[in-house]
Amino acid sequence: MEGTDPVNKKLAAALSGGAVLVLALSGCSDDSNEKLDSWAKTVCDAVQPQAKKIEAANTAIQKETSDNSEPADVQKTDSKAFQDMSDAYKAIGDAVDEAGAPPVDDGEKKQQDAVKELDTISSSYADLKKQVDKLDTDDQAKFAEGLKGIAGELEKLSQSGSDALKNLEEGEVGEAMAKQESCKSASASSSPSGS
Repeated sequence: MEGTDPVNKKLAAALSGGAVLVLALSGCSDDSNEKLDSWAKTVCDAVQPQAKKIEAANTAIQKETSDNSEPADVQKTDSKAFQDMSDAYKAIGDAVDEAGAPPVDDGEKKQQDAVKELDTISSSYADLKKQVDKLDTDDQAKFAEGLKGIAGELEKLSQSGSDALKNLEEGEVGEAMAKQESCKSASASSSPSGS
């Protein structure tokens, strides 16, 4: 069974990068802007349950991959995790969309770009689910090779997700989000230190 193990670890590592980007809504500020704070609260409250969902999917994959599981079990776990992540990113995109543009310069563009990116990431996870579902679990070597390809795509995906939210969270928007309890509690589990 050791054939897939390093690949599984790579898969889990790539995934945790993706989970952290959603959870890392952190920063510090005392500026008060009620409209912006209200916008940030709407988004953070919606993001929190999705961040937990992504974290749970990530944990499931890490647990499955660390147990030297059978390919069929790894496939089943990964498939469900990718579906959960696809749903979660879609929900975050919807939340940002429904919240409207943040009341800052270029707010509308930032919002639209983030929604577009999040929807793309959601679709990419749905594609990964299809890929993992098609893997041949009867052939150990083929399965490991297939997982390796998926892990490579995951790494790219976690980077694009990070970029999607980075632009949205620049400046005042990030500061307002950082003050929200729901964003703080979402980020606490992923980042050991606050700012």
